[in-house]
Amino acid sequence: MPRVAVDVMLKREILDPQGQAVERALPALGFGGVSDVRVGKHVELTVAEGDAEAAARRMAEALLANPVIEEFTVRLLP
Repeated sequence: MPRVAVDVMLKREILDPQGQAVERALPALGFGGVSDVRVGKHVELTVAEGDAEAAARRMAEALLANPVIEEFTVRLLP
């Protein structure tokens, strides 16, 4: 059965407070020179029937992503 990954991220124009918090914390941990941190969601699905990629896209549009503030990508996993 095919496995599919859906990655959901806030749109670039939307403020990402979680990404900002990570960006502020990294220098204290010794990771300098990091900027523009964005945090998102990664969802993996096993789809039993049909076109797994198309099914995952429909799921993302209906439930996994908020189209007003988020964008998503879908890809088949090896």
